[in-house]
Parts: sequence; C-alpha cells; structure tokens
Amino acid sequence: MTNALAARFVSALFVPATAIAISLTAPGLAKAESQRVYHPIPLPESNEVSDTLTDKDIPTGEGGFARDYTVKLEAKDQVSIDLTSESFDTIVTLMKDGVNVGQNDDGSDGSTNSLLFTRIKEAGIYTVRVRAFGEAAGGSFKLKVTRLRPI
Repeated sequence: MTNALAARFVSALFVPATAIAISLTAPGLAKAESQRVYHPIPLPESNEVSDTLTDKDIPTGEGGFARDYTVKLEAKDQVSIDLTSESFDTIVTLMKDGVNVGQNDDGSDGSTNSLLFTRIKEAGIYTVRVRAFGEAAGGSFKLKVTRLRPI
C-alpha cells in the first residue's frame, strides 16, 4: 500500500513539473529558432552599404562566412557590383532564386577587391552575396550596386 501511495504521489508531482518545464523552455526554443531563420538584408535606395562580415553571418561550409543583400533589378539592366575591403579578400556573387548569375573574386586592378559586370535577363529580386575568400574571418567592407546607362 505504501508503494502504491508513493507512486501516485510521484506521478502527481512529476506530470505538473514536466508541464511547467516544457512551458518555460518553449518560448526559448521559439526565440532560438527565429534567430536562425534566413533573412537577406534589402539594400537601401542608394544601393550602397558599408557593413561588417562576422562569424555571426551565414557559414559557407569552407570555413568562412557570407552576408546576403537583396536588390530589385529590371530586365536588360546592365549592372556593376563593386565590393571592397581592406580587411579581407572579397568575393561577390549575384544570384536569382538560388541560381548563380555571376561571380567575381578579384577585380582587374590587381587588388583583392571584387568587381562584377553583368546584364540582367529577367526582372526580379536578386541576391548579392558578400563573402571572404577561404577561411578569412571577415571585417568591414563596402558594397555598391550601380545600374550602368548607355551614353
């Protein structure tokens, strides 16, 4: 009889304690999950940004990190994407719907900055990915997207 009473007492305490523990951790799990959601950063109207690449950005799987920006482009736009940094060797990639449209590692000036020229075939929201070459940690950078106009 004592064992049956003890079992009822334990289950009477255990079930509510478990429910309390779950309810206390659920908001923390939801918050942690929301922090891991992918949200590229819209470029401002100037299409220019000064920012910092850190280990809090997107892991590339190659030891480095990347940061994504979105920009709206029109069909037949000719664009120049200029990525400069004194902190790391830059790579710039232009993507649409996850498909690589163009990429540049080092500009023609012999520096480790990146300069990409491309013609847009389809209007829409494009992603500009900023990343460091190799396992570089990152640092400050400047990104500028320019629509080139015919003379």
